[in-house]
Amino acid sequence: MKFLDQAKIYLRSGDGGDGVVAFRREKYVEFGGPDGGNGGRGGNIIFKAVPNLNTLIDFRYTQHFRARKGGNGAGSDRTGAKADDVIINVPIGTQIFDESRETMLADLDADGKEILLCRGGDGGYGNAYYKTSTNRAPRRADKGWPGEERWVWLRLKLIADIGLVGLPNAGKSTLLSVSSRAKPKIADYPFTTLHPQLGVVRLSMTEEFIIADIPGLIEGASDGAGLGDRFLGHVERCAALIHLLDGTEKHLVRNYRLIRAELERYDTSLADKPEIIVLNKCDALTPQQISAKKRALEKAAGTEIFLLSAVSHIGLEKLLRAAQDRVRSLKQS
Repeated sequence: MKFLDQAKIYLRSGDGGDGVVAFRREKYVEFGGPDGGNGGRGGNIIFKAVPNLNTLIDFRYTQHFRARKGGNGAGSDRTGAKADDVIINVPIGTQIFDESRETMLADLDADGKEILLCRGGDGGYGNAYYKTSTNRAPRRADKGWPGEERWVWLRLKLIADIGLVGLPNAGKSTLLSVSSRAKPKIADYPFTTLHPQLGVVRLSMTEEFIIADIPGLIEGASDGAGLGDRFLGHVERCAALIHLLDGTEKHLVRNYRLIRAELERYDTSLADKPEIIVLNKCDALTPQQISAKKRALEKAAGTEIFLLSAVSHIGLEKLLRAAQDRVRSLKQS
């Protein structure tokens, strides 16, 4: 299934049904009079977050959603039928913006969360509604109220516990593949990952967390360079970040500070998230190189550095256990 995290769609709720003019005239009935019924309400447009979706690809092929008009009223004081609501299922984590993309209308970040975005029009009154002691034969009936219409943007932000960040070719996809059942594309060139990937890491029958891999960041990503900041939104909801660094690179500290600067420019709250710093590809380094690079990173970051070789699984269990402990402590706080 192709991944799509943005879509623009058109919505229109149903018009209300029309009221009618009708009079009761029956044989052997002593008193007649107006008995035109009211129109029924038009259908609403409702968005609902469901757990079995993880992309907005369906909205590439269906971009217009219209609810039906309410039924017209009828004689014998019969009210028109209410039109069915149109319920649009979206993945958990979907945000809805207005056409300008500046105002957020809803954030469906929980299973089953709903929002009524376009309300159906009310039905018009029939002439029975206007009957009074001084107006016993009204001939007035109203048209139904029009529904609402609008264009909206949908933006998906994946729900994950841990987000992977780092430069291209740092080994993020490899880590995702060896720690979960996800099968991301892996190759020995940068920008192998072109869209976010999710994987479930299970440490035991009762311990698991969701990990998200996004395309690699480069200098200027927060301003749109490379794949830009489009995918950084997918790690905004994460409890913590795993910052993966390629141990074979010469300018290790500079690369660390580069990614930290891009996170800070994009959103200070993202840069403030708890971070697990990992020195990857340690199987390609000598013990002396590992020791020197680890000391340099610890001095720059001021925190513990985890050593890892995702390919040979060296340090993998320790890293995943630390990530699980971090997720548990953040959820309990």
